[in-house]
Amino acid sequence: MTVTTVVFDADETLVDLSTAVHGALCAVLEEMRRLTPAAAALAVTDLAADWTPVFAAMRAEPVTDIRRAALARSLARVGLEAELDRVAEIFFAARFALSRPFADALPALAELRRRAYVLGFATNGNSRADRCGLTGEFAFEVYAHEAGLPKKPAPEFFAAVVAAAGCAPSAVAHVGDSWDHDVVGAQSAGLRTVWLNRAGVPRPPGPGPDAEVRSLADVPDAVEGIMAASPARGALYGRL
Repeated sequence: MTVTTVVFDADETLVDLSTAVHGALCAVLEEMRRLTPAAAALAVTDLAADWTPVFAAMRAEPVTDIRRAALARSLARVGLEAELDRVAEIFFAARFALSRPFADALPALAELRRRAYVLGFATNGNSRADRCGLTGEFAFEVYAHEAGLPKKPAPEFFAAVVAAAGCAPSAVAHVGDSWDHDVVGAQSAGLRTVWLNRAGVPRPPGPGPDAEVRSLADVPDAVEGIMAASPARGALYGRL
């Protein structure tokens, strides 16, 4: 079956989340230092480190809740637990103000539209397309935890993607940076997969994606290559 629809993961695929989160944590630390001298001993790396154990304990929960819990952990370091609501507002205002697509995102989306593909946006996170410089780019958007939808790699998530696309799973190519979520999860649900491997890390064991790219600029050709006469699963596109 011909691929008609290309669906993109958000964070670290289309959206430069790490830069936005770093800037938001800097804003939080500045406020913490304003509120108490004890925060002078903290660094942004300390606040960033609080995400890891909280995420491990709350992996299936909404990302907004996980972030609030991580901020609560950071505030508790210096006795500022009561400031959580206000500090969370500071974090999320800065996080979305700094959220931008990667430089290769908008040109790739434009080229896919030129080739008549339907485009979708599907994320576990809280990167709303209209708050991350991607307004009007997609025919449909799917967000985990809306109407109880579980996160990727749950099959229900990909079923919602296929339903929004209005086609068979094999007509959808899912593009993302997470091996477990965007490759294994999507493959298990019958979608085609394009793994965005910007850093060129070795592939984990197991079946490979339908295509692997180093840049979003290579996605249009990769998607067309999936349906070539004799495609090789896991074909690599772009410069090494």
